[in-house]
Amino acid sequence: MRAEIEIDHKKYIVDFSKGRDISIPLHFNSLQPNTYGVDIATSKPYQDGKFIGDTRQGGPCNFETYRFTPHCNGTHTECIGHITEERIDILSSLKEEMIACTVISITPKKTTESYIPNLQSQDLVITKQALELELKNADPLFLNGLVIRTLPNDNSKKKRNYMKVPPPFFSIEAIEYVVSLGVQHLLVDSPSLDRLFDDGQLTAHNMFWETKQKIFNTKTQHKTITEMIFVPKEVKDGCYLLNLQVPAFVSDAAPSRPILYQINGL
Repeated sequence: MRAEIEIDHKKYIVDFSKGRDISIPLHFNSLQPNTYGVDIATSKPYQDGKFIGDTRQGGPCNFETYRFTPHCNGTHTECIGHITEERIDILSSLKEEMIACTVISITPKKTTESYIPNLQSQDLVITKQALELELKNADPLFLNGLVIRTLPNDNSKKKRNYMKVPPPFFSIEAIEYVVSLGVQHLLVDSPSLDRLFDDGQLTAHNMFWETKQKIFNTKTQHKTITEMIFVPKEVKDGCYLLNLQVPAFVSDAAPSRPILYQINGL
């Protein structure tokens, strides 16, 4: 399905039959990415008396109960309610169905840039310097969304235990730069913008949502963060149209399915 779209009076062609899913499929009861050592995502047949929701066990249909932690068990999108006392939900926060975005690839590294709490010698960081290099020629029309693929990039991200392989995170300068660009939807393949153990500071989250001391900011309510994506090597850096799909969860975060569509200018 090919369609002609217009972004700020410029026309583009999109083939909606060729979307690239950059979410990580969640295999219940099996290998899956994991953060903070939480229980893996599980499913089991519902059972009530003689009824069993499993056709393999003689039930009339498959009828399962699922248990998972969206923030830790796979690709998820979160809203400002993740860090504020106000119980803001992703359903009311995500207002855009189609998002003009840019995909870039970054190699995290040790740096003299800053973070709160202070950086440790082993920390690998997404830096402002690296972002500036990759975005120096970026089209401002396609910075409503920013998708960051970290390098090296391999399939182990789809089942990685981040307690054994500490992930990279953003320096203060890097997240300040992202905010200065006007990015509204930030997507990363790490489990958090912040260092996993940061004394509860969530420095990068607070800077992105501009929630000083975790106070709710109505001006940034509709900004979102999507974590634990996986961008295959076949997806080239550049401009895309992003369809950020989330279920109708009235919660601060929900599993999500970001889909990228390549665009061609007219």
